[in-house]
Amino acid sequence: MSSPTLRHVAVLGATGSIGGNTLDVIARHPERFRASVLTAHSNVAALAELCVRHRPDLAVIADAALEGELARRLATAGVRCDIASGHDAITAAVSGTLCDTVVAAIVGAAGLDSTLAAARTGKRLLLANKESIVMAGPLLLEALAAGDGDLIPVDSEHNAIFQCLPGGRPDLKGNGVRRLILTASGGPFRGRKRAELAGVTPEQACKHPNWVMGRKISVDSATLMNKGLEVIEAHHLFGATPDTIDVLVHPQSLVHSMVEYVDGSVLAQLGNPDMRTAIAHALAWPARVEAGVSPLDLATSAPLAFEQPDLGTFRCLALAFQALRAGGDAPAILNAANEVAVDAFLGGGLSFLGIADLVESVLAELPSQAVVDVQTLNERDRAAREAARRVLRNAC
Repeated sequence: MSSPTLRHVAVLGATGSIGGNTLDVIARHPERFRASVLTAHSNVAALAELCVRHRPDLAVIADAALEGELARRLATAGVRCDIASGHDAITAAVSGTLCDTVVAAIVGAAGLDSTLAAARTGKRLLLANKESIVMAGPLLLEALAAGDGDLIPVDSEHNAIFQCLPGGRPDLKGNGVRRLILTASGGPFRGRKRAELAGVTPEQACKHPNWVMGRKISVDSATLMNKGLEVIEAHHLFGATPDTIDVLVHPQSLVHSMVEYVDGSVLAQLGNPDMRTAIAHALAWPARVEAGVSPLDLATSAPLAFEQPDLGTFRCLALAFQALRAGGDAPAILNAANEVAVDAFLGGGLSFLGIADLVESVLAELPSQAVVDVQTLNERDRAAREAARRVLRNAC
């Protein structure tokens, strides 16, 4: 039996939760995977520590002012690898020959250019940056077609759907699929009504009951915007119309998503809530490798429960469906306004309930336009952020 081909992996956003879980899986299989490129935004100490552990060929810090400090830390630690800085350097790294696999885990719109570059050059793209496909779904699909590479979703919900489709094909056409069912934990405020959420603090919103995540995505989970972004992502990844995508709240987070077929069959992917399962699947696909995740013991698990989401209380999910149905760049407007709103909430400048209000105001101010190219999309992204900040200023 021949040995598996060694994959050289670029981990974009290596110091975040997805990056850390990816590196954990990579370290378990040195005969299969090697972390050849590591990038971080500004956490230079953590990036240097990861370089000591994983010995990449290239380390990139997005904040150019920190390149010298990264170089000093690596020299002191005796790590010999190339060093670069800036977002252009990240894009260049994924376009070059240092990697054949790219884990796109940079948070927010900042990950768009590098994600598109990886797709154009035919790399295996493990997509954890949902904002890229929410903002620029048509452009990403064009880039994938041009590069003829693989895109495998790393979000647990979309990875579950990928696993439940025939042959792992991310395409509904001809597969007899009736609908996709994304599951949501409901976040830390499941069951509460609007009046109970008026005084919610960032600390409360970031305390997710099942998953350990960064602050931005934790707030998105609390508002259900994260699930809304995943609905838009599912539309692009699997060619599903808004009317064939449903969301069910599933507090146990053991069923990660389901696919319903026209014959009445429903296939579900289950597992303990650990991102390493989806990451290991995407890295090794179509093979399977051990991920360090404990087996799911259904006999001792809590009963599995499902309920409809409360769209009146958690309005961000309804706004995401609204943006998807509007089409064009409405999802990009939604995403940009939400990023500003969440940042303001985390900084104490906006209430929890104000997040949805702000997003709704910006969507109303900037009706959707066709997605033409990255430059136009970036201009609209900036316009949405400016509109969101103006709404914030006027509210003060």
